[in-house]
Amino acid sequence: MLLLKPGLRLYKAALDRAAQEALRDELRDLLREAPLFHPTMPRSGKPFSVRMSNCGPLGWISDISGYRYQAHHPETGRPWPPMPECLRGLWRAYAGCDLAPDACLINFYDEQARMGAHQDRDEADFSAPILSVSLGDSCRFRYGGENRRDPSDSLRLDSGDVLVFGGPARLMFHGVDRILPKTSTLLDPPGRINLTLRRAK
Repeated sequence: MLLLKPGLRLYKAALDRAAQEALRDELRDLLREAPLFHPTMPRSGKPFSVRMSNCGPLGWISDISGYRYQAHHPETGRPWPPMPECLRGLWRAYAGCDLAPDACLINFYDEQARMGAHQDRDEADFSAPILSVSLGDSCRFRYGGENRRDPSDSLRLDSGDVLVFGGPARLMFHGVDRILPKTSTLLDPPGRINLTLRRAK
């Protein structure tokens, strides 16, 4: 475990190749039920460069009306599929939180996708951490402080890594500067999947 700053913990290679492949295969089935979609920015309607879906009781979405959690897919209208037990196990192993996650955001990045600096603050209670799982191509992840203008650092996240931010790091600004193409053979088509487990309610 690497303590990057108070509340920010990195577990390198928490999932070995076999575990990554098993989770990838579960996600393939899950995404047939809850297909990836393009969220849009509130007010402007500009599409994100990532595609996303969710699993668990609640899912995070963004559209012209704003950011929110809801219990159904915005395009199919169906409830989000159950969260894989593997992800629940990672939460129990690494999150340090007795309450179970009730939402898991699934982001898919192709090699052109980015994620600007933002805070995860649409949850009702900030006492629970965010747990992030990386699959596929590596990325350059940027993290800072609670203010957008605070100094920031970056690190490389690889397939199988687990990152947890809670406590004093729970509201840090963070984002993805870029994807590092052809750094993994896990996904076909290639890209990066990031799963973030949260307590939404």
